Formats: sequence, structure tokens, C-alpha cells
Amino acid sequence: MSYQGTYVLALATALMLSAGAEAQEKKYPNWKGEWTTITARLPGQQLRFDPNKSYGKAQQAPLTEEYQKIYEDNLAEQALGGQGLFLDHASCLPGGMPSMMSAGTHEYVVTPETTYILLGTDVRRIFTDGRPWPTDVDPTYQGFSIGRWIDEDGDGVYDVLEVETRGPFKGPRTYDATGLPLHFDNDSTFKERIFVDKSNPNILHNVITVFDRALTRPWTVDKTYRRGTHKYPNWSRFSCLEGTGYVTIGKEYYLVGADGSLMPTRKGQKPPNTSYFPQEQK
Repeated sequence: MSYQGTYVLALATALMLSAGAEAQEKKYPNWKGEWTTITARLPGQQLRFDPNKSYGKAQQAPLTEEYQKIYEDNLAEQALGGQGLFLDHASCLPGGMPSMMSAGTHEYVVTPETTYILLGTDVRRIFTDGRPWPTDVDPTYQGFSIGRWIDEDGDGVYDVLEVETRGPFKGPRTYDATGLPLHFDNDSTFKERIFVDKSNPNILHNVITVFDRALTRPWTVDKTYRRGTHKYPNWSRFSCLEGTGYVTIGKEYYLVGADGSLMPTRKGQKPPNTSYFPQEQK
């Protein structure tokens, strides 16, 4: 083959490879930007599993009788000023799944092998590279996620990311700040369908179903997120521990006063055990 023929063949091959890479890139949806949780204006704080129902008991979680009693006891403790089952997250430990998908802003970074969901200082990795479920996973708050992309309308662009997330999880975990609990065995499974709204490309849905032994049946809700309008979002770098005046000692939650002294957060709260410190001479 002549030099010119070799050059033309090489150029054609390069163009084919480039077109193939471009086509591969176009298969993934545009989920760029800052996504903010949409929560209906209902009584209670914004952190709630079902965004279309009010906070706490009004969530109507299908808890078993045993876990309904655990939840009621937790609410009674909170009514006296304690944190109940929400103590760990109030102490700035991660909320974990599913509460980490319930409030604030987040970002999606889509690659063929892994989709990353960046939630402030937390990160979810959803592996889409066809790997099998591992057998030696250490417990984490966010769990281990495997997903697959689906082109439902056949237009060559993926529409839906289906995700399954399994434990073991670290815990205890709750759905919201009222201490609405997941099972203490930390063996939940979550299935998600994440997709852009067909009528509005700036609304993202996450239809998430919880399978958990504290429930009488799977619990499904549709979370929605709105894409921000800023081309260059000012991503929050705030850490829960920054500026907090609270400290957890054992199972008790205290306030550190302006003078550095430990203060109670509820009536009748006992001070922490100081037996390892020098005792004041009387």
C-alpha cells in the first residue's frame, strides 16, 4: 500500500474511533449542576424521608409493633430534652442511608464505571462496571451500591439509573431527627430509580424503596431535586463539627457554654462521670 493510502486508512480509523468515543459519551445523561432537595411546605423540619408528608409520626412509617414501641419510647425521651435515637447524627456522625438523600444539595459525577453522588462531606459511589457483589465489605454509613443504566425510550441516551444499595451499615440510623428508626441489625437494602422528569429537565426524581426488618412492608417514596441556575455553584464546604457548641459524652448530650463550662441540655440531667480526674479537695 502506498504512503498516501496508509495515511488515508489511518485517518479514517482515527475518525471512526473518535466518533465511537463521542457516541459512547452521548449515552450518558446530563445531570451536571447543583441539585437541591424539594420539600413541601409542611409542619416540621426539612429532613424527612417522604417529602410529601409532614415530619415525624405523620410520615406514617409502616413500622412493626416492636419498632413502633421503640419509636414511641424515643419520642418520650426527646420530649424530656434528650436526643433519643438521633443522638449519633446530632453528634455529627454521618446520617447514612437513607437520610443522606433527604436534605440539602448534592452533585452527580457520571462516568461509565462509577457514578459519584457528592453530598457535602459525604460521598456515594455507585458502581456501574458490572462487578459482582463483594463478600468482604466493611460496614459504612452509606452502604455499598451497584447500579445499571437503562435507555427506556430507545433514543440512544440513558434515561434511568437503577441502584441497589446493601449493607452492612454502621448505625444506628434514622430517617429523620425524631429518631424514626431503621432496624438495629443494620442490614437494610435500598432500591432506587433515579431519572429526570419527562416534562422538566431541571427536576430529578429518586424513587427509593426501603427493605428493612423494622418495617411490615417495603416503604417507597418519590424524592425530587431541583437543578440550580448558577453556572458555577458555590459548593458548601461546611463541616457539622464547625462552630457547634454541643458535645456527646457516652449517651448524654451537653452544651459547652461561652466560658467553656459544660451545661445541661435538659432538666435534671446528671453531669458526666469524672472518676478518672483528680477530685476536688473538701
